[in-house]
Amino acid sequence: MVQAKSWILLKHFDGFPKDSDFEVKVEELPEPRDGEVLLEAVFLSVDPYLRPFSRFRMKEGDAIIGSQVAKVIQSKNSAFPVGSHVVSSCGWTTHSISDGKDLTPVMADWPKDVSLSLALGAIGMPGLTALYGVEEVLDLKEGETLLVNAAAGAVGSVVGQIAKIKGCKVVGSAGSEAKVAFLKELGFDEAFNYKTVSSLEEALRKASPDGYDCFFENVGGHFSTAAIQQMKNFGRIAVCGSISLYNDTTPQTGPYQHLTMITKQLKMEGFMQSRWTHKHPESLKRLMAWFKQGKLQCREHVTKGFENMPAAFMGMLKGDNTGKAIVAV
Repeated sequence: MVQAKSWILLKHFDGFPKDSDFEVKVEELPEPRDGEVLLEAVFLSVDPYLRPFSRFRMKEGDAIIGSQVAKVIQSKNSAFPVGSHVVSSCGWTTHSISDGKDLTPVMADWPKDVSLSLALGAIGMPGLTALYGVEEVLDLKEGETLLVNAAAGAVGSVVGQIAKIKGCKVVGSAGSEAKVAFLKELGFDEAFNYKTVSSLEEALRKASPDGYDCFFENVGGHFSTAAIQQMKNFGRIAVCGSISLYNDTTPQTGPYQHLTMITKQLKMEGFMQSRWTHKHPESLKRLMAWFKQGKLQCREHVTKGFENMPAAFMGMLKGDNTGKAIVAV
C-alpha cells in the first residue's frame, strides 16, 4: 500500500488565509481496482481561484482542490500506462487513485526538453484562459490597444504575449519594478507599477492617451473603476479574475459604472476556460507551437516541497510570484 499525504481545509478562510487554516492528513491507499490507476504527484498548481471557490466548493475537513501533473505508477487501465503523465484535478495530495475519468494525458509529443510543469501554466489552464479571453471574449483585432492588469501573473503574462502575436499595442500593470521589467522583456509596449504611480488614472492615460479597445480584467476594485473610465466607445472587457477582492471580510461597494457603460456602449463579459473544453486539444497545440517558435515565454515561480503548499498559496495571493506559481514535489 502507498501512503498519501493531503492538505485539508481545516477552517474556512476568514480574510487572508493563515497557516492554522491548513492541516496535513495521511492515509493508506488501497491497490487500484480494474480500470483504475495510482498516481504520484510531480508538480502541483497554486491558483488564485482557490480563494473565492473555497467557500462553496469545499467543506471544512475536505481535501483542498487543485490541479497537478502526476505520474502513473500503477495501472489497471490500458489508456494510462505506467510511466505516463497526466493532468489531474485531484487536489493537494501526493498520491491518489483515479478511474481515469478526470484525467487528461499530457500531449503525446510533449518535447523532452520542456518541463511538464508548463502543463499547469502557459501550456495548460492559465494559457487556455488567456487564449479564450483574448480570442473568444474580446475578439481582439490587429492594431487594437489592450490593457491587462496582474500582467506578470500566470494568465496576464500570456494574455499580453498573445496580443503582441496578433499585432496589437499592449499595456500592462504589475506590482513591482522587477515585474515591470519582465513585462518589457515580453514585448509589452507600456508597463507600470500600480503601487508606485501617483495616480492610476494618469498612468493609464499616459500609457495610451487614446484609450483602450480591450481590457483583460484580473484585479477588480479601484483598478477596474479607473480602467473602465479609459475605455474607448464600444470597448470590450473580459472579466477573468478579481484578486483585489478575494480576501475582503466586508464586500466592497461602488462606485457604480452603469452610466459609463451606457454612454460608451461597453461590453463586459465574465468567463471561465471550461466553456471551451471542446477546443482544448487544438488550443494546447497552438500554445506549444508559439512556445517552440520563441513567441511565448513561460516564467515560473517554483516552490520546492509538498510541505510548502500553504506558503506557496499565500505567497501567490500576496503577489510573490512572477509567472505561474508551481510546487515541485
